[in-house]
Amino acid sequence: MLKKLVSLIALPLLLSGCATTLTNLTPQRQERNPNNLYPVEVAISTRQQTMRWESIHPQIVVGTDFYPMRPTQLMTNRWEGFVPVPAGTSLIRYRYKFNFDYNAFGKPKQDSLLSPEYTIRILQK
Repeated sequence: MLKKLVSLIALPLLLSGCATTLTNLTPQRQERNPNNLYPVEVAISTRQQTMRWESIHPQIVVGTDFYPMRPTQLMTNRWEGFVPVPAGTSLIRYRYKFNFDYNAFGKPKQDSLLSPEYTIRILQK
């Protein structure tokens, strides 16, 4: 009985041990600008100790298009990029995709993480 109880208590700890969270830091509304490029920013936090931080390759996904992101200065867990929004479009839907390597037995393995969908509403000046 005690073994079953310990197993039930340990299971949630094991499942939450590698929790990774993507936090969208981008405002949901932005004023239209002349170059039609809008900044987006995301932060990642994880308890996955096997993740190789130097291998993280984040991208912005808009439909079937992918746009690169670069690390934010002075931060180790934030990235920024730009999303093009055509003139005349007032709403854009996007996601973040993180490709990364993690340590495993033998050589490192690859994994990826996809965020929920976010939107930016473009306001006319």
